[in-house]
Amino acid sequence: MHAIAPRALKRLLANDGQEIALLDIREFGEYGMGHPFHAVNVPFSRLEALVGQLVPRRNAPIVVMDDHDEGRARRASQCLADLGYRDVAWLEGGTQGWRAAGYSLFAGVNVVSKTFGELVHERFHTPGIPAHTLDEWQRQGKPVHVIDGRPVAEYRKMNIPGSICCPNGELAKRLPTLLDGDTATPVVINCAGRTRSIIGTQTLRWLGIENPLYALENGTQGWRLAGLSLDHGSERFYPDEIAADEELGAAARRLAESGGALAIDAATLDTWLADDTRTTYVFDVRTAEEHHRNAPAGAVHAPGGQLIQATDHWVGVQRARLVLIDDDECRAPVVAHWLALMGQEVAWLRGGNTHWPSLRHLSDRRDAADLPMLPPAVDLVEALDPATLCLDARPGMQYRDGHLPGARWVNRSLLDEQLADADLLRPVVLVADIEHAACLANELAARGVMRLGWLAPAVDDWQRAGIALERTPDTPDDAHCIDFLFFVHDRHDGNLEASRRYLAWETGLLARLDDQERATFPI
Repeated sequence: MHAIAPRALKRLLANDGQEIALLDIREFGEYGMGHPFHAVNVPFSRLEALVGQLVPRRNAPIVVMDDHDEGRARRASQCLADLGYRDVAWLEGGTQGWRAAGYSLFAGVNVVSKTFGELVHERFHTPGIPAHTLDEWQRQGKPVHVIDGRPVAEYRKMNIPGSICCPNGELAKRLPTLLDGDTATPVVINCAGRTRSIIGTQTLRWLGIENPLYALENGTQGWRLAGLSLDHGSERFYPDEIAADEELGAAARRLAESGGALAIDAATLDTWLADDTRTTYVFDVRTAEEHHRNAPAGAVHAPGGQLIQATDHWVGVQRARLVLIDDDECRAPVVAHWLALMGQEVAWLRGGNTHWPSLRHLSDRRDAADLPMLPPAVDLVEALDPATLCLDARPGMQYRDGHLPGARWVNRSLLDEQLADADLLRPVVLVADIEHAACLANELAARGVMRLGWLAPAVDDWQRAGIALERTPDTPDDAHCIDFLFFVHDRHDGNLEASRRYLAWETGLLARLDDQERATFPI
């Protein structure tokens, strides 16, 4: 392990021939307030749980970064070395050193994908429709298909009245059934903001859909800013039963090849998986239901639309190889086309699911999670024992909403100020989900805690058992609630000013790129 200077890291990020993983190990709220363009968030509180999937190859070069204090980065580097990663460095001076060297920090999350969406809009002039125009069409009874390109959970939370949920990754396969032969009625694609509206609409344009196509300008946030009301809890979803459209599948494959994506066979994928000098990801881009019903062992589920929207949730290594699989070579090629335009080296598996049985090395991949061993489970009585130190490691906002009496909030990144030496001598019970508990237990064991137990969070059960939960609206205070991104956090809950700030941030991303960052995108 060693330190790397900001200028040396900047050169590595520009080197097209070398893989590199830039991991920002600060908590989500810290990361969202400003990070380098290519940094991927792997919070220290969940480090061991996340890094195996994001960086599957143990000899891939990794640079870990913190803020100005390198202590947490050094500790995270040691944890990665303990997991078997062999080429780990930390960034000198962290984010403050990066900025002092003259490089930009970007607020927000999914910055690369969001920036790409704005670049697509700039480059291809994807047609848009203002919220007031769509509303007028609907009030006049003009036929229009409004399709929400987000996942079901986001759609249920709030949606444009009359819209149908069909995530972007499903459009190429399911739109013909939705349209049912209609080639004249306008189709409007929306999301919560801009990116998925643009990507979905441009996808349909490239696939040759004859209907007039529009992206709803600024999505559900633009709808609310126009003074219009959203629906909540809607259940209008994409059709499960679909009509086969071989012509559209062929168009998808032609589109992918035109953008530089490749179709590969099972033998090639096996060769790539066996290559210890390159990182290869294999993503199943179908729906969650399809993936759980039948998928080749070792393939990671990454819904196609979300893989474009939030690539850094799945891909931690720059210049790695991405291979996409689906059942019939319709969805995977479309997603591959977009990822190729984002600068990824990407292919899809030829033949769809007919070639899955030929894959030999995919099932050999190790479990993505490298979780340390969980402490023994304990019951509620032991957690409430006054002699026990009960540490609640759930996200800070959940702790504020309600926690066990006497429980103390902790975060792995803040232990130096949250625990005294005397605390390490007491029996400890951790209240947290599996990932947070296992990672924090590993840290506490390294600090000398000997008696450690785990209690899974079950707030509803606790209340049914008669436990009066403590609520602390100001604890942890905002400064310590580093796992929560306050940056326009309530833009989907009626805060119109937060929506304005978010949309201004999104449309301003392109102007902040330097030449090297813009060159990320071959588009």
